[in-house]
Amino acid sequence: MPAPVAYADKNAVARAVFRGLPPRYDRLAWLLSFGQDRRWRRQVVQATATGRPDRVLDVATGPAGVALAITDALPAEVVGVDLNLPMLQQAAANVRRRDLGERVRLVAARAEQLPFADASFGALSFAYLLRYVDDPAETLRELGRCVRPGGTMASLEFYVPPRLAWRWLWRFYVALVLPVTGLLAGGAAWWRVGRFLGPSIRSHYQRYPLAWHVQAWRDAGFVDVGWRIMSVGGGLVMWGTRES
Repeated sequence: MPAPVAYADKNAVARAVFRGLPPRYDRLAWLLSFGQDRRWRRQVVQATATGRPDRVLDVATGPAGVALAITDALPAEVVGVDLNLPMLQQAAANVRRRDLGERVRLVAARAEQLPFADASFGALSFAYLLRYVDDPAETLRELGRCVRPGGTMASLEFYVPPRLAWRWLWRFYVALVLPVTGLLAGGAAWWRVGRFLGPSIRSHYQRYPLAWHVQAWRDAGFVDVGWRIMSVGGGLVMWGTRES
C-alpha cells in the first residue's frame, strides 16, 4: 500500500477547512451536491441498519446528520464522534431539537484513537473521513477494532467520476461552479471549502484508488466488502461485515 498523503497534520486541515460552517452545513451540502448528499446518506443508513444493531458508532458525525438518520431507521443507541468542537456543538443543538438526547451521545475524539473498548458497537458508519487522516489504512483498522464480529461498517466519501466525459464535467464543477456557488450561498467559509474540495478529492484517489480502499477494508478485518458509485461518480458508498 502507498505511504500516507504528505500533509503535516490532516486533522488540523479538517479543523481549518470547516471553520465557520456548522450552522448551515447540512443545507449547503445538499445545495452544492444538487440534492445528492441526502440520497447518498440514505444508502449508508440502509447498509448500517442491515443487521438491526442495538448500538451504532457514527464517526466524523459533523452536525449529526447521519446519526439522526440512523435513529429514524433503528431503535438503537447512537454515539457520534467528531474532532471538530464547533461541529459537535451544532450536532448537540440538532439532537436537542429532535428531543433525542437519551438516544444520541456525542463525544469529541479522533477517528485514529477512539475511546471505546474492542467490539463495543454492533455497527459503525462514517462520512467524508479518510481524506482528513494521515494514515487511512491504520484509521480503518482502528474503526474495525470497535465493531463486533458480524457487525456492519458503512461509509460515504466523495469520489471522482470514472468515465472521462463525466470526469471533465466534474472538474469544471469543482474548479469553478462549486466555489462560486458556495461563496454566493454561504460566504467566505464555503468559498474556502469549494476551493479545497476538488484538489483534495483528486489527490486522495490518485494515492488511494478504489481497489486500495477495498483491500484496506479487508486488511482491517472486513469481509463481503461492497461498494456503489453514486451519481455517475460524485459519491462512493462502501460497506462490509466484521469477520468473526
